[in-house]
Amino acid sequence: MGFTNPVVDRDFPDPAIIEAGGTYHAYATNSPLGNVPVMTSPDLVSWEPAGDAMPVLAPWVTGGRTWAPEIAVHGPDRYVLYYTALGTASGRQCVGRAVASSPSGPFVDDSPEPLICQAGEGGSIDASPFTDADGTRYLLWKNDGNAIGVDTWIYAQPLSEDGLSLAGEPVRLIKQDQPWEGSLVEAPFLWLRDGRYYLFYSANAYDSAAYAVGYAVCEGPLGPCTKPSAEPVLASTDDAAGPGHCVLVEKDGRTWMVHHAWPPDSVGSALPGRTMWLTEVTWSDGVPVLDGPRAAVDVVP
Repeated sequence: MGFTNPVVDRDFPDPAIIEAGGTYHAYATNSPLGNVPVMTSPDLVSWEPAGDAMPVLAPWVTGGRTWAPEIAVHGPDRYVLYYTALGTASGRQCVGRAVASSPSGPFVDDSPEPLICQAGEGGSIDASPFTDADGTRYLLWKNDGNAIGVDTWIYAQPLSEDGLSLAGEPVRLIKQDQPWEGSLVEAPFLWLRDGRYYLFYSANAYDSAAYAVGYAVCEGPLGPCTKPSAEPVLASTDDAAGPGHCVLVEKDGRTWMVHHAWPPDSVGSALPGRTMWLTEVTWSDGVPVLDGPRAAVDVVP
């Protein structure tokens, strides 16, 4: 018994997943399926297209580059989508937020300007919400420094209770400082386990086999953070190349990393593109361990 990766075998990059009402919803970077393609599943393995979660873009957006959506669940009828899009005024990728009463949308952002746009640092991308054990909400993201040849930082900042505005001041958590990371870190995802904060992130060129997932351990959502290892925890295998841009999901006592990856023989190719994979996360003395990506997985979520 088990399943076969990829669980979505077409282009579905930068995947993020939430569970709502017993159904899993997955969101991805724009494609022919829409600005924010959404798919649904009863079990994390079998997926069906469910339309475009944000068919109408915000006033500040120029279409065609709507990337890396992630969702914060505020209640059974309130969901906040954080996404990256091309800011018309800045000419850079910026972060926006949109609201819907259903996890499938339509998400609406009627803001005249983005939530975050660090144009002087290359722009802002890959926003990821986190809710702490006490209910405090935070947003993590990356300044798109590699777009202009400067450092890339993972930032974190508190959010307002409704998730629609930032509070306090932004804090820099980590940047690219290890050989395997190349010129960038990106795609943060914060995970709380047994009182420890694990910051998973991707690094290196997304369209290469060098792309991979690393992690840092943080004292809290605003850091400070340290990297326990000089190597990634998820990297290319014979089955999949350049795995990255992950979120973690718990189901039936197991933890799964949802991520994209390229077929090894078509890295960087438009077809089939970056497909969606599941890799189980186990823990050894507080260290995340991933045996993958593997095409054949012996257990089911």
